[in-house]
Amino acid sequence: MVTQSICVRFHETGDASVLRFDKVPLTEPGAGEVRIKVHALGLNRAEVLLRQGLYLEKPTFPSRIGYEASGVIDAIGEGVTGFTVGQKVSTIPCFSQTKYGVYGEHAIVPARSLAIYPDHLTDEQAAAIWMQYLTAYGALIQQAGLKSGQFVLITAASSSVGFAAIQIVKREGGIAIATTRSASKRDSLLEAGADHVIVTDESDIVAECKIITRGKGVDIIFDAIAGPMLVPLARAAAHEGKIYLYGALSLETTVFPFQIALKKGLSVSGYTMFQVTEDPERMAQGQKYVYDGLADGSLVPVIDKVFAFKKLAQAHEYMESNQQKGKIVVSVP
Repeated sequence: MVTQSICVRFHETGDASVLRFDKVPLTEPGAGEVRIKVHALGLNRAEVLLRQGLYLEKPTFPSRIGYEASGVIDAIGEGVTGFTVGQKVSTIPCFSQTKYGVYGEHAIVPARSLAIYPDHLTDEQAAAIWMQYLTAYGALIQQAGLKSGQFVLITAASSSVGFAAIQIVKREGGIAIATTRSASKRDSLLEAGADHVIVTDESDIVAECKIITRGKGVDIIFDAIAGPMLVPLARAAAHEGKIYLYGALSLETTVFPFQIALKKGLSVSGYTMFQVTEDPERMAQGQKYVYDGLADGSLVPVIDKVFAFKKLAQAHEYMESNQQKGKIVVSVP
């Protein structure tokens, strides 16, 4: 009988070396909770930022970490219905990482965060569903109301969320314009369905968008960078364009382009996936959209690289190197 489990925690903020494999007692889920035996972990920028002390949520030490996991239910808490031991599930990020972080051999999470995943997906693909697709879906579909024929600019498009956004834009009949700093990522973005790729280290994003849209400007901008990037994005936007800031990769102060926004009547909004997951109706709509896309093949998780569990720190370092083209996944034995 298993009485202990490995849980990944960190006891101070810092680089990837602060991640520790702590042996802890295997506890039972409480009321409204479910325990899963973890098979795979999907990495997200949010976890890197939490580890560094730069995330929206601040760690309490020793801090758990991790939003996305796939695995099998092995214990169910009081009052939980709709799930059974042995079911294959993945986690939807709608909880506190510091309390319910899923990095480890086992994870206890709120039952409302679990979703049964389709049989045709691997464990690795199942750990690469919810953060990326719900993030892109909430901004592009629920907030922006993406329509066929609209131009959508996706910055830092080689991330897992970027690939998800490209797939959603194409599913809705939009025109996907992907940006990347590296020319080496151009082909993978085109293969993923992007209609246009702008390499920002080589080309002027405003001039390129003007050419692509024939002077109209971009209807919807889905931005993970912020900082100084917001000004050229505003210049690239169409009249009454919509800009959604869902990340801050630049880590620099974001200056609001007030005069450009006034002149064009722009809508500039901060956005997080929690605007979907904290609303039961939006969550249900988002889950249906993703399930439908996975079923019809328009949404296919893109896995960049799979690391072994003991190489978790290296997986974090790889994410910070910005080399990835899609989702970074960790396999858990």
